[in-house]
Amino acid sequence: MKLDLKLYRGYVNNQELNVYGHLFKSWAPDKYRLDRKGIKHAVAIIHMFRISPLKNVEIRLKFQNTTVTTKTLDDGYFRFTIPFSEELKSGWHQYEVSCDFKDFGMIEKGELLKPHPSKYGIISDIDDTFLISHSNSVFKKLYVMLSKNINKRKIFDDVVEHYEELSKAGQNSSEEATNSFFYVSSSEWNLYEFINEFAKMHDLPKAVIKLKKIKTGISDFLFTGRGSHDHKFEKIKDIISFYPNIPYVLLGDDSQKDPNIYERICKIFPMSLKAVYIRQTGKNKKPAVQKIVDNIESLGVSVCYFKHSQKAIKHSREEGIV
Repeated sequence: MKLDLKLYRGYVNNQELNVYGHLFKSWAPDKYRLDRKGIKHAVAIIHMFRISPLKNVEIRLKFQNTTVTTKTLDDGYFRFTIPFSEELKSGWHQYEVSCDFKDFGMIEKGELLKPHPSKYGIISDIDDTFLISHSNSVFKKLYVMLSKNINKRKIFDDVVEHYEELSKAGQNSSEEATNSFFYVSSSEWNLYEFINEFAKMHDLPKAVIKLKKIKTGISDFLFTGRGSHDHKFEKIKDIISFYPNIPYVLLGDDSQKDPNIYERICKIFPMSLKAVYIRQTGKNKKPAVQKIVDNIESLGVSVCYFKHSQKAIKHSREEGIV
């Protein structure tokens, strides 16, 4: 039997550290190859949802002078949320997680973020915000996912330009310093490596990625990205609470629940939101979404409901955000 230990990018502030991942036997959901086409690619995607999590297995974290142990949950997920007050410079840092299961053991290295002093924190949705996914149509979304490998999937025009400007806003002192990005989606953890590779391929800002509870069966695959979006609200709320001293820019789209979620966030954090961007995914703006946009603006948050990213870029420049 083979172990698959999957680590995700963690994050830290001056009091607490968060690191998380999954442990599987058999085939973990990160076995991508760009040369797969046709039926081989479709089978590889389906396999990502046919995984076998390992529950209650001991996991060890090592970072700086800290060593701590926990155990996986029933779905193979583990998370270290621990006090941490050591001096740590801003930027990305490497951590190590190890485990032993029966006669097998392994060590993996991951990354965690200590944000640079920031003008903003940027929280972005993924599907139909920068990755064209057709979330409005279940069958079209599944067809595109099964038929097109990462290098064939499309990104919206000028998204990268907008995100680069948001990344560098107010960061003139250092080429390495950037505003912190978080990609939060209703896609499942099964698709983490797909999303990460797509972001790297298109030179999107490096980000902490937070996704939905992992799926473990083929029937789950048919409903990928569907169901409740409350987890997304909770994850965004957790990020803002974890780094409360910077204003945030939220980016999403009107295909599902982003406008409703962002409205709730603006109401709960009345001093923390600088701007909200909502991409129009259909031919026309949705009246219900426009009503939400108007209400967010009444809360003193700048909002842009746009079809093309150049409009969002223009808004960011005119509002002095970038």
